[in-house]
Amino acid sequence: MTSRIGAFSQLVGRWFPLIVLIAGAIALSFPSFFAGLTSVVPWLLAVIMLGMGMTLEPRDFAYVARRPVAFAIGVVAHFVIMPLLAWLLTLVLPLSPELAVGVILVGCAPSGTSSNVMVFLAKGDTALSVAMSSVSTLVAPLVTPFLVLWLAGSYLPVDPAALIVEILQIVLIPVILGFTLRRVAGSVVAKALPVLPLISVIGITGVVVAVVSGSADKLLSVGPIVVLAVVLHNLLGVALGYVAAKVVGIDEAARRAIALEVGMQNSGLAASLASTYFSPVAALPGAIFSVWHNISGSLVATYWARRPVAVAGNQQSQTASDEA
Repeated sequence: MTSRIGAFSQLVGRWFPLIVLIAGAIALSFPSFFAGLTSVVPWLLAVIMLGMGMTLEPRDFAYVARRPVAFAIGVVAHFVIMPLLAWLLTLVLPLSPELAVGVILVGCAPSGTSSNVMVFLAKGDTALSVAMSSVSTLVAPLVTPFLVLWLAGSYLPVDPAALIVEILQIVLIPVILGFTLRRVAGSVVAKALPVLPLISVIGITGVVVAVVSGSADKLLSVGPIVVLAVVLHNLLGVALGYVAAKVVGIDEAARRAIALEVGMQNSGLAASLASTYFSPVAALPGAIFSVWHNISGSLVATYWARRPVAVAGNQQSQTASDEA
């Protein structure tokens, strides 16, 4: 039974972008049916973060000591490139204050939960990817609120203290709880691991449905400009992440990991923060990013998977695969 659930979970994960697109279309067509769902968005995200914590092991953090340069470049690039790109996009594109804040929230979020899978498929350094996404999530309660205050404070009032508390509640505490559960009840958690992709898909789908239904009228008028902002933000993030890693001389497998980690955001967190502290309209960039970055990540991973990695990268990629 467990193997069947795991197989179904993997199938759902493989078709995740299409599932979310269909769910979003339904929410856009029948918004009243999902009225009130916005209030459960933080809970959905907390469940996803709990699952992420259950996948973590001490060796994921030990990697930081083994390759400190690659790790440091990746995390710094993530919290520099994506926030600044978001801010620049709000200057260039005709976005309302609510949408501008939403784009900046996406840019200031930690790495996305699906980036590890994309890096593995791309023959990148999976261990580096896991270390980056884990640590960026853990430091998000301190880094994200102040980046948002700095970059978005001119658009709408920002309460960094409230953002810190919210991120602690829906990100850090569930991740630590999940990590602890794996330590004290490893055999039970191990049985649940195959189901986690299914839970993540359900959670993110719920977030997208809640955001789209809550701002369906506005989405019809601002949809094209939001999609353009999201696509540019994501693709430029991936490209600049790769360039940053290449400039400092990091091997190819690590470049791929850093590129995808930089460009793929925890946009569910951005959508949750936006809907809680700003408006449903501000949550639109996060909801659309949740769909798009999985599509673009899959395409980039497929492209790289067909191209061999240099010798050093191959060795590192193999090591990462063994550790993952």
